Amino acid sequence: MSLTRRTWLALPVSAVLAAALAACSTASPPAPHTAPTSKGAANAAPKLLVFMVVDGLPMRQVLGYRDQLAPDGFRRFLDRGTWFANAHYGHGYTVTAAGHSVMLSGAYPQRSGIIGNEWRDPQTNEPVYCTGDTRYQYIGNKTEPLAGTSPANYKVETVGDVLRTLHPESKVIGVSGKDRGAILPAGHKGTAYMFMGGTGQFASSTYYMAQHPAWVDAFNAAKPADALFGKTWAPLLPPAAYARSVPDGQPWQSNTGNGNTLPAVLGAGMEGPGPRFYGNILPSPFGDEITLAFARAAIEGEQLGARGATDILTVSLSSHDYVNHAFGPESRLSHDHFLHLDRYLQGFFQYLDARLGRDNYLVMLTADHGFMDTPEWAKSQGRDAGRINPAQLIGYLNAGLSQRYGEGRWVLNFSATGLLFNQELIAAKGLQPDAVYAQAKVLAEQVDGVAAAFTRAQLASDDTRTPYLAQMRKSWDPQRAAPLQLVPKPGWMTGTRLMGTTHGSPYENDTHVPILSWGPRWVGQGEVAQRVEVADIAPTLAGLLGLPTPRQAQGKPLPLPRR
Repeated sequence: MSLTRRTWLALPVSAVLAAALAACSTASPPAPHTAPTSKGAANAAPKLLVFMVVDGLPMRQVLGYRDQLAPDGFRRFLDRGTWFANAHYGHGYTVTAAGHSVMLSGAYPQRSGIIGNEWRDPQTNEPVYCTGDTRYQYIGNKTEPLAGTSPANYKVETVGDVLRTLHPESKVIGVSGKDRGAILPAGHKGTAYMFMGGTGQFASSTYYMAQHPAWVDAFNAAKPADALFGKTWAPLLPPAAYARSVPDGQPWQSNTGNGNTLPAVLGAGMEGPGPRFYGNILPSPFGDEITLAFARAAIEGEQLGARGATDILTVSLSSHDYVNHAFGPESRLSHDHFLHLDRYLQGFFQYLDARLGRDNYLVMLTADHGFMDTPEWAKSQGRDAGRINPAQLIGYLNAGLSQRYGEGRWVLNFSATGLLFNQELIAAKGLQPDAVYAQAKVLAEQVDGVAAAFTRAQLASDDTRTPYLAQMRKSWDPQRAAPLQLVPKPGWMTGTRLMGTTHGSPYENDTHVPILSWGPRWVGQGEVAQRVEVADIAPTLAGLLGLPTPRQAQGKPLPLPRR
């Protein structure tokens, strides 16, 4: 199929994405699957495990909008699959990279080393990015100094790594709008592809290969991102359907990018597609649409699930995180984005049914973290909430430590959710580091919005009674993490942004996420009320695939209903 660029742009977006898939699907169609004929066949591993992540999706949103879901999107899990109503993260610093590191390894950041999206090296104070590796570059795209290009910082193995070790013929492909959302679930032996905000392409890095396979080049050559220029994000339902959500255009909602009111036109005020436009795709429903289109291209281009081996496809959908950061999970924009995502999932599942057959694949969906309400909205509802300015907090600590120990810059920087100290100054003054950390703890806990500060000594102890200490211990890798870890009060966030909201706490709004599964041959059907953890996913999937559990896993198999 050959289309000029002008013809591509004239087509509806769905037609452009479909044509892109046709252009990149060069392999012959898979042979039809036959129904199992024996008990052994019925218990065989799925042809394809589709592991899905919705970045920044709290469980409360899944259930809060249940009455407005399409018949076969999220409701496929809720009505005909097995889902866990009380699933949580067990670690305390709930951010994107940490969550993605737990899912398929079963290991908390204390073992995986992925203590945050970014941190500073405690010895050099230099910035470190979770998937940064300057030895490798993006293929065909610019590579910034801290760009995510490999899993080198990831200290543990994943289910996919175990699969590829024992069955090298299997394939593991990770796809996401974010590099960390693709690289970490793909593990060390998979292949990751991520959306490039500068070009609108999907690309891998030279860690995985020297050049892209033909199907990736074909997908990118079709320029499906360009076809989104001028596309309107309009509410999916009538205005009355959003009465439970906060209206658009609130002063605490970010007004950059695509604005903070619907309908919103992608590329409004721009002459044509370019880096600024491509960067605005992910904070809209169309970021999920194009990511799922690339996932379909991967299924067809790699013949996933159709080669006589078990394959794994991980798809991390990044857009909901961007939307919730900008507008808050309480907003109509977040509400509507979730409904658009639901319809995209319905289409994707129906594609899998037609492509693979309903009895040949297993889907499990979770989120990397939840979200807190925007502080200004929470305050308007009479709740205690606010923002902690990192520079002001460090200034307060330095002033207090200077008063006690003498003038100096005692606290240097934030690192993930902790504080790094001036070790040279501590040594020069002849002080014991733990004594300085303990004094800083006292000062930090006097700051409005700080609930607790945990020292290195506390984190290394066996104390199980202090609230939130056990969760923060699971986020603390002593070789990478700062020696004083902070926990904000519920409703409070640490950061420089003046609008929007975030996540990263040990509280339920950030830890309570969906674990939803569908695949009647493997996971059964029903709601499970028992508390479980996201770390339980890895041993569960390993068992369903007939594999040993990843070596560093800390979870246990999920209590699936009897089948």
